[in-house]
Amino acid sequence: MKVAVVPGDGIGKEVVPVAEAVLRRLHPEWDYVEVEIGYGRWKRCGEALGAEELQALREADSVLFGAVTTPPDPNYQSVIVRLRKELELYANVRPVQGAGVDITIVRENTEGLYSGIEWELPGSACTLRVVTEAGSRRIARFAAARAKGRRFTIGTKANVLKSDALFRRCAIEEAEAAGLEWEEKYIDALCLGVLMHPAHYGVVVTTNIFGDILSDAAGALVGGLGLLPSANIGDDHALFEPVHGSAPDIEGKGIANPVAALRSAAMLLDHAGDAAGAAAVEAAVTATLDTGMKTPDLGGSATTAAFGEAVLGHLG
Repeated sequence: MKVAVVPGDGIGKEVVPVAEAVLRRLHPEWDYVEVEIGYGRWKRCGEALGAEELQALREADSVLFGAVTTPPDPNYQSVIVRLRKELELYANVRPVQGAGVDITIVRENTEGLYSGIEWELPGSACTLRVVTEAGSRRIARFAAARAKGRRFTIGTKANVLKSDALFRRCAIEEAEAAGLEWEEKYIDALCLGVLMHPAHYGVVVTTNIFGDILSDAAGALVGGLGLLPSANIGDDHALFEPVHGSAPDIEGKGIANPVAALRSAAMLLDHAGDAAGAAAVEAAVTATLDTGMKTPDLGGSATTAAFGEAVLGHLG
């Protein structure tokens, strides 16, 4: 098993080592390869992601990813958006779990407004929203497979957008083919519903930008983005990352919350077939929080490193 470790920028360099330490504790036999991607590399050589680094990620079984700061370059292409397309990581899985909350948001990851098809004209700028039948069916089928025994909700703006009407039709057909009962909600009402009645929801499938916004908003239910992990999954590759960004305002202060990175590592373990290891990491994180140890974003005073050591202690 080869794991590419990409700390990236900002607090990624602080939280990813904590998650990597947990993986190494559970699987010292795995091959861990650090790959430099991000703003730091851009400043050094003018490119955030090089061909050699991309190949290293292609050769890895899984990627543990931190966060990337956007360089001040008008021609810059988002690293994570590029990776999702290059590695065909079409499914973005974002679990939101806490007291009374157990929602899995499955977001299409390669199309929509993040397709990367953009141009500028005098006095205007255009972004093309691409939604295909193949992409819609693929993500709906992926989400439906994870919704057995759970409420299945399709989030769109099909009353306004023809591209969402296509997504809606494909999602309904795939849900019915899987034998699922389903419901549909317009994305604005869905955001409100998730925040007001989170226990109603199980698996939600939606398009790229809507899934991005919905999952970030849902973070308010469980304590913020510092607790939210995610998986980017394709047929041949998988990348795991915290939902939060590089947070340059707290970089180097040692106070970043590593829980999202730790839970992303747990998702990596589960994807690799080690469900027991994934459960052990989740239990260790919960046990650490239950002792009252929290980073400042959660109202505590623990450092990133101290929290990580406590999790390792609970792992044994």
